[in-house]
Amino acid sequence: MVTRTTGELQRAGDAAKSTSPRRGGVRAWLGDPAGKPLWLGFTGSVVILLGALGAGGVLVHDPVLEGTPLVAWRFGHGYDLAVMTTYLGLALEVWAWVLLGREVIAHRAGARGVLTTALVWILPILISPPLFTRDPYSYLAYGELPLRGFDPYSHGPSVLSGPILDNVHPFWRDTPGMYGPLFIAISKAVVSVTGENMIAGVLALRLILVLGLIPLVAAIPGLCRHLGGRVPTALWIIVANPVMLVVLIGGPHNDLLVIGFLSLGALLVLNRREASGIALVTLAVAVKGTAALALPFLVLVWATRFTGTRRVRILKASAAGLAVFVEIFVLCSLIGQVGLGWLVALNAPTQIVNWLSLPTGVGQILFNLTHVLFNGVVEAPFTIATRVLGVLGFLYLAVKQWLAARDGGPDAVRRAGVVLLLFALLSPATLPWYYTWGAVLLATTTATVRRMQIALLASVFLIISAFPDGEIALYSFGYLLLVMTGAAIAAIALRTPDPRKLRALASSPEPAAAPDQ
Repeated sequence: MVTRTTGELQRAGDAAKSTSPRRGGVRAWLGDPAGKPLWLGFTGSVVILLGALGAGGVLVHDPVLEGTPLVAWRFGHGYDLAVMTTYLGLALEVWAWVLLGREVIAHRAGARGVLTTALVWILPILISPPLFTRDPYSYLAYGELPLRGFDPYSHGPSVLSGPILDNVHPFWRDTPGMYGPLFIAISKAVVSVTGENMIAGVLALRLILVLGLIPLVAAIPGLCRHLGGRVPTALWIIVANPVMLVVLIGGPHNDLLVIGFLSLGALLVLNRREASGIALVTLAVAVKGTAALALPFLVLVWATRFTGTRRVRILKASAAGLAVFVEIFVLCSLIGQVGLGWLVALNAPTQIVNWLSLPTGVGQILFNLTHVLFNGVVEAPFTIATRVLGVLGFLYLAVKQWLAARDGGPDAVRRAGVVLLLFALLSPATLPWYYTWGAVLLATTTATVRRMQIALLASVFLIISAFPDGEIALYSFGYLLLVMTGAAIAAIALRTPDPRKLRALASSPEPAAAPDQ
């Protein structure tokens, strides 16, 4: 089977558009496709919202529903129905994404159509309780800590009391903050305004984080121009993706700011506005430190604008980039009124032990195989050993990618995306949203239909790796198998609208009646 790139379908798409009737009114303003994918996805978002009111990362004590009959949505059979409702909404959302993807592949959907469709899908989620996570409550706790006189990099939320602490997941209550000074400043600002009103706090935090969409969307056309991708395809993979809807915005997660600053910063560097680009990526680092992995590659792009030998040019660009980084990062630290203690706390996620991290998964497999043969063995030595090997493997691959990118240019940005993706895969501990760091850059490269199918499968898996309330789902193998079977059918349907030929079967003529004897 020959894999065709979406670019190879351009002639067919152009021919189809030239023979299609012109559309007016709202549909023309929204751009194709403003019909079935848009409203099906919007319906899915509304259904997800309704389910999340009972099954999401809801408050321990809800001042809105408690004392009313609606509180039954969160307990017993009501909770079961809420969970089913959430997954029904997710299924509708994924299917709408498939329908939208078909339009993109056939060149019937342009960038405006994909973007406006995705934005309509997002609207109901803006007022949802946290989806598939409880992280927003931890974010608020790290903002409250400095307001109460505690260093968020030395103390966990457990030193607090009140509604914010009550809603922090027990796993994170004794964990100091692992986020950069800019995000601590944002969380602190939110809590200073909303106080202990948890609903207002989550909604305000989400509205701030969703601003990361602005630089992200602004960067996609330029990155596609440099890296060879198609804008509608990139928007479909990044913005219309249910991971964006359910995980990054529904969460919400601060990675939305990271990918926004990172993508626009990379574009500015490619557009010869190097200092501004490095400054924006520094803001991403000031939210989450792992964004710093992209900086050495952007320095290589900048180096091509200096004179001298390759080594001299790289040294000059490194010095200039370091100067910009220090200036911006110090400013963020002053705004956040914190020091560098977060660098020590960056290892906090290593407390997470699950097989979403490839080295951890390999360690768990080895442990289980050994445990069958020998009683009394413990898991820790296996996962520690494989995690160390994973780190060493990542460092080797990262250096190899950097050396291959020494000529700079768009290839250096593409390789930065590869390294960010490798970090999420080989890191000692990984959470679903980590994979978005590299994906946003790689999505703007040339994409085949096969890659779109892989993106669909990976996206569904990342969402369902947790349950709607945020608890881990990676060891519920029957559940994973069931959902991923449906995702595989959806991925096939992205290329083949009727993979089982059910339409032909349904439209086949009835067999003729036997003649009377």
